[in-house]
Amino acid sequence: MLRKRKRITPDVAITRNFDEGQAVQEGLKLINADNLINEQDVVVITPNWVNDKKQHEKSGIVVGPQTFQTLIQYVKGRNPKRIVIACGSGGGDTPQVMTNVGYDKIIQQEGVEFIDLNVGPYMDLPLNYDIFPSTKINQLLNETTVLISFTQLKHHEEATMSASIKNMALSWPPTEIHGTPKKDLGIHTHLHNFIRAMAEQVPIDLAIVSANPVMIGTGPTKGTARHTGLVITGTDAVAVDTIGARFLGYKPQGVNYLFQCVEKQIGEYDLNKMNLVGLTIQEAERFFSEAVYGDQVIVDAN
Repeated sequence: MLRKRKRITPDVAITRNFDEGQAVQEGLKLINADNLINEQDVVVITPNWVNDKKQHEKSGIVVGPQTFQTLIQYVKGRNPKRIVIACGSGGGDTPQVMTNVGYDKIIQQEGVEFIDLNVGPYMDLPLNYDIFPSTKINQLLNETTVLISFTQLKHHEEATMSASIKNMALSWPPTEIHGTPKKDLGIHTHLHNFIRAMAEQVPIDLAIVSANPVMIGTGPTKGTARHTGLVITGTDAVAVDTIGARFLGYKPQGVNYLFQCVEKQIGEYDLNKMNLVGLTIQEAERFFSEAVYGDQVIVDAN
């Protein structure tokens, strides 16, 4: 791993508010996120901008513009020396996605930097991945001291589920090298192994996964959006994604890359060892299943 996470403890908040931005802010407060960022930090936010097939936040394909702006304003309030929005669309031209959805106006209003991760300059990132042992990746990664993943929770047709770890793993490898979609060098040959290999090397300091909306059925773009009001915020991406998996009905063993991350001890998967605040897991699973399926489906009922 390039560096350790800013905070090693698995602090996770589950919040519910149909104002997504408010739910994010409540989660950040509950995990005391203020002390994650200081005036010397280079903060990089990687939002999920997979493509712009449905150009609004209600689709569940990309993150909501208003909440995206709320997150930028929160980071600005911590006064870091540099804030960068860094993303590499996997299914389209990143600047075009940014413009079509309206992210460009937000970036201009907030006066923060934008870097398209699909182009260089590059550094070499070694990977524990049989298909290719390293990849070119934007050299911004070496300068980053706080890395934030912001994404929607989704079922995924190849990765089983998409949350903070998968968002980061597929956003950073450049299409300039891997093609559009990012398959030319073999990322998708053993996709779960690749996601785990990226998680081993790229530390996520703050993971924000919104299920408002969540995409169910199939993703990353063809599913159906359901609004639950739920947001998961935490300092351990494995812990955050474990909660997201449980919303979708899976334990970590049911999501190959997530279980590989558990085996590599990248983060925490045991609910009893997480510092869970906000809603209980049972309350959250009940809210989620009632909103999505119209019935109670509680993985952790016992």
